[in-house]
Amino acid sequence: MAKKLSRSFYAREDTLLVARQLLGLHLVHDDGVTKRIGRIVETEAYMGPEDLAAHSSRGRTKRTEVMFGPPGHAYVYFIYGFWYCMNIVTSRKGVPHAVLLRALEPLAGITDKTWGPGLLCRAMGIDRTLNGTDLCAGRMWLERPRESAPVSIGVGPRIGVDYAGPWAKRPWRFFDRASPYVSTASARLRRGRSDPSLPLE
Repeated sequence: MAKKLSRSFYAREDTLLVARQLLGLHLVHDDGVTKRIGRIVETEAYMGPEDLAAHSSRGRTKRTEVMFGPPGHAYVYFIYGFWYCMNIVTSRKGVPHAVLLRALEPLAGITDKTWGPGLLCRAMGIDRTLNGTDLCAGRMWLERPRESAPVSIGVGPRIGVDYAGPWAKRPWRFFDRASPYVSTASARLRRGRSDPSLPLE
């Protein structure tokens, strides 16, 4: 049986390295009824408070308190009045760094689309009740697969953060080049893999 990642994985100073190394790992959410498992194929790093694309750039608030806390916890927030998004808190306590999970490859217990952070959370049953969850001890965690294939890592700018000026251009998005579940993958790549109903481009 795979083991949950230890606190030391999340507690490293290099959040960009953590964001890269999350690719290929499994996110697991066991709510007592359904055990959902997905392979992480896309992430984005946020390193506030200097990073103007990070929520923590606006200071320590009730909303962002989890980001300033111990590493290895889930920071879940609500946007656009519709979507939940999940970040993983990294670095040391007091340093508001986090990694956004952008896309998963469904492995078990998942029936909905998983490309894009909002779709990911809906498919995994993640909402604000899981904000602050300890990923080393709670009902949601990350684990290394017993067998894993090498990941061809692609790098690019983060998505949807144009308001952050020059920070929006930082190449802090990481993804599995071969995965049809990456949020920017074409319908042609997804066809026959994740949603056969999608038309060819």
